[in-house]
Amino acid sequence: MTMNLELQGKRVLVTAGTKGVGKAVVGLLHEQGAKVLTTARTQPDDTLADHFVTADLTTVEGCRQVAEAVKARLGGVDIIVHVLGGSTAPGGGFAMLGEEEWLQELNLNLLPAVRLDRALLPGMLDQGAGVIIHITSIQRVLPLPESTTGYAAAKAALSTYSKSLSKEVSPKGIRVLRVAPGWIETEASVALAERLAQQAGTDYEGGKKIIMNSLGGIPIGRPSKPIEVANLILFLCSPRAATITGTEYIIDGGTVPTV
Repeated sequence: MTMNLELQGKRVLVTAGTKGVGKAVVGLLHEQGAKVLTTARTQPDDTLADHFVTADLTTVEGCRQVAEAVKARLGGVDIIVHVLGGSTAPGGGFAMLGEEEWLQELNLNLLPAVRLDRALLPGMLDQGAGVIIHITSIQRVLPLPESTTGYAAAKAALSTYSKSLSKEVSPKGIRVLRVAPGWIETEASVALAERLAQQAGTDYEGGKKIIMNSLGGIPIGRPSKPIEVANLILFLCSPRAATITGTEYIIDGGTVPTV
């Protein structure tokens, strides 16, 4: 992305910013001259310490550490991009999801955003401006009963929370939006496709087709790239999207089959 998005000097928190979409978002923000703080459970070798917080955001304490770091290092925040999410739940349908599995899905996909917003929104409200982006998923409208029930439900909760928050704080200058990706070709999804390919006795492209078929197909014939999702997120963060709030943008190559 080469256009000037007027993000120079903006103070930004990006969760899960060391891999996949989060890493792509961080890279684009740096190119635009933003001041970016990111977080994950472990710090990669190529990440500067003053731009990074090591924290487990699935815990109350981890969220507190990150919120304090934002205030101490950035002096507040103008933009929050909640990328953190995923699933550790086993396949096998609803019977495989016990109390622990449900709590894990909520603690990974919903509560970190709620906790960090609660800690950082007062500062945004004081300054009368800010942007919050919640990364949801098409799984909230296209759950896979065999494997994503808990994840899809948690992302649906995140989407509902985000919409409600937007209605409350948009009149006060804070834009709140959602981006719902479909299948993205991240490191984790590449590993999944390779594993499925090995099990099926095919190659990586064959493994990708297995995943696409499980989703009912992707009309453009491929998953999204992290940078493609990051480009959308960056535009929505920018003043060029100044009248956009409360909405969800699907970026899935046409996977969702309904209007």
